[in-house]
Amino acid sequence: MAAPPPVSREPASNSSASDQPVVVLEQLSKKYGTFTALEDLSLKLYPGQILGLIGPNGAGKTTAIKILVGLIRPTSGTAQIAGADCVRDSHQIKRLVGYMPDRFGAYDNMRVREYLDFFGAAFGIRCKTRIARIAEVMEITGTEYMKDRFVESLSHGMQQRVGLARTLLHDPRVLILDEPVNGLDPQARIEMRDLLIRLAGLGKTLIVTSHILPELSRICDRVAILTHGRMRAFGTVEEIGRQVSQRRTMEAHLASSEQVAAAAQTIRRHLEADAEVTEVPLEATVRFRSARPEQELGEVLAQLVKANIRVTQFREVQTDLEEAFMTFTRPAEPTPAASSSPGGVTHV
Repeated sequence: MAAPPPVSREPASNSSASDQPVVVLEQLSKKYGTFTALEDLSLKLYPGQILGLIGPNGAGKTTAIKILVGLIRPTSGTAQIAGADCVRDSHQIKRLVGYMPDRFGAYDNMRVREYLDFFGAAFGIRCKTRIARIAEVMEITGTEYMKDRFVESLSHGMQQRVGLARTLLHDPRVLILDEPVNGLDPQARIEMRDLLIRLAGLGKTLIVTSHILPELSRICDRVAILTHGRMRAFGTVEEIGRQVSQRRTMEAHLASSEQVAAAAQTIRRHLEADAEVTEVPLEATVRFRSARPEQELGEVLAQLVKANIRVTQFREVQTDLEEAFMTFTRPAEPTPAASSSPGGVTHV
């Protein structure tokens, strides 16, 4: 059986059947002695939404996931999934959540159907129900054609889809996927991306961690950027881009590379002292980042023209998720308590 055809992403609606959040985190914190692994994390997710959870190593992503799946207790705050408390109702949480690590183990000499049957039994699914459920998850994940192949003989991309089929066996409402596209070739990434969108379309709520930021920007309704245990930004990719774009990135393309130095000098004279100005002679371009409002940036262009610098193009460079990630996680960035409190976070 071939993999399901590509599907397009439509943002999940928060109305009608989706008006109640599935995942609710309120001022969630975790401390180990004097070390704070997670501090005041608050967010809400609704059915059919995909959250991209990103941040550098040690940002607090794993801590948040462990609390959600009931493996560790928070120091303070609450975490709920479909109304069940992740601490008090840990047994129920395990039925509500499906977790897929970036790599999973497989027993030798076990075929795909046997592998899924083994884990279905471990989930406590009765035999007759298990047979039907295995067929269903293989159809959803496009793994039916692999049923008689040994798991260890499959490519990494195929194994990831089998792992996702295993995660779906007990029909969880929330899927937590750790680096699901890590190590996949481009075609396998596309197939996995389409599969995750399809699962969201079935009403599943997904939390996806990944370092392949362009992939997240294509599938996620919401993105949370964590660093040093605190959430620095939360919202759609467009909303986060606008937060970063308080300092706009602009480009002035010139007719001649010989005018780059003069153009950069003119631009610096009409920007704030800390504005970043970069000369790119090979491209006959000057790039700069500024917090100036749009009208004042227009004046910069006017001054370039007044200085007889031939500008062929003057435009704003759109901020992407990767730039937002670098901006919010830059080590040199100051982290005052006021800027990272949950009060500044947009709740979905």
